Amino acid sequence: MARHGGGRGWYGKMVGAALGVTVLAVGASVWTAQADPVGGPSPKVTASATPAGGGVEPVDVTIAHASDKGPRGVNITIDDGPDPAWTPQVLDLLREHGVKATFCVTGTQAQAHPDLVKDVVAAGHRLCDHTVSHDTAMDKKSEAYQSQEILDAERMIIEASGGVRPMYYRAPGGAFTPYSRTLAASRGMRPLGWNVDTKDFERPGADAIVATVERELPNGPTLLFHDAGGDRSQTVEALRRVLPWLKEQGYSFGFPVR
Repeated sequence: MARHGGGRGWYGKMVGAALGVTVLAVGASVWTAQADPVGGPSPKVTASATPAGGGVEPVDVTIAHASDKGPRGVNITIDDGPDPAWTPQVLDLLREHGVKATFCVTGTQAQAHPDLVKDVVAAGHRLCDHTVSHDTAMDKKSEAYQSQEILDAERMIIEASGGVRPMYYRAPGGAFTPYSRTLAASRGMRPLGWNVDTKDFERPGADAIVATVERELPNGPTLLFHDAGGDRSQTVEALRRVLPWLKEQGYSFGFPVR
């Protein structure tokens, strides 16, 4: 999710539920910008998901933006959920248009709504670790804190999904550090950026969200939307219009490269 400060009381309420977890590392962190190019079993688990059994294969530490569908591919990414009011509506739209997406879920929301996490997996979408408490200033905090946020969210997501690992890691607000990227990649989670920030969290209106996608799509294939953190009716309406428009423009829907 893009870095912003307004209307985040919802996340403040989540932080208290996220305490009492294990700290695994210590040290100092260094800021790397989001755009830095270097930088029981689940039901109906598809090839899009990664079961949690077996060893973890490390992935590239650089921040992914490209689509596995190539130059005419786009990646739909959905942040901050799952949310019982909005995630089912987003899932319905994606199913209606035959689109697979990447859901960047927080640990506390996954823990609160495990059935929705399972629904995401069962529909063939991919999971992304979006930390426990969505702290957009975590890049300014210790490596121990970053480790806690990332690894405890990974555990919460695996438990909520019924055994499916997140395949990506997206730092809240793009607050990546070299340490957090390396840690996530060592756990098989490719750091995930974005190219088109729809700013839907600001609720600018569905027309504005659609216009942002149309204007900024030349910047790259990974689009950022939200299914939690407030009223997402504008996001749902925008997706209702954006998904068929992208098809009309000749785009295919894929997943971020790993």
